[in-house]
Amino acid sequence: MNKQLSMFILSIVLLVMIIAIILGLMVDATHPIPWLMAALLVAIPFIHKRMVGQRFVEWSDDYSVGIQVIDEDHKRLLHLINNLQTAAHYHTDETFVKEAMDELVDYTKTHFKREEDLMEENGYPDFEAHKAEHEAMIAKVGETLKAFEQNQDSAIEDAVQYLKTWLINHINGSDQGYSGFLRDKGVR
Repeated sequence: MNKQLSMFILSIVLLVMIIAIILGLMVDATHPIPWLMAALLVAIPFIHKRMVGQRFVEWSDDYSVGIQVIDEDHKRLLHLINNLQTAAHYHTDETFVKEAMDELVDYTKTHFKREEDLMEENGYPDFEAHKAEHEAMIAKVGETLKAFEQNQDSAIEDAVQYLKTWLINHINGSDQGYSGFLRDKGVR
């Protein structure tokens, strides 16, 4: 469902609720149903805020690889993914979305290069496999950019979901694999 249609439906539901509350109070101000509906109406913004907040990814110390520069990169990547989530959730103009996507892609490449350089400099044995994961992710983002040019709304939602899942799984998976090796080599 696109954003305009979902906002239209939400507006209709809110309008119907307001009318039902007013009519209910006019008929019998002591009946609990209009009051319950009014409480639900007041709670909707809080429920919405909580639901939207779950779409964003917050840094957790559980994601730390114990290497400060890499942790800072990961925090920055999560921030950039959240910017893209903002663009996906709220109706932003195409320029904001494009800039958010470009900045995320550029910084991802910078981060991957930094990680790969550290692994290569320190002789990490699974370097090639890790680099292949990076290349596959960059290829997927390239596909998403092409899809974005054809259908902005669905492509951006798909990109955000993919990036959040991929980054968290990558940090908690293969990044944890190299972190111990690099820390043993003195990389902090």
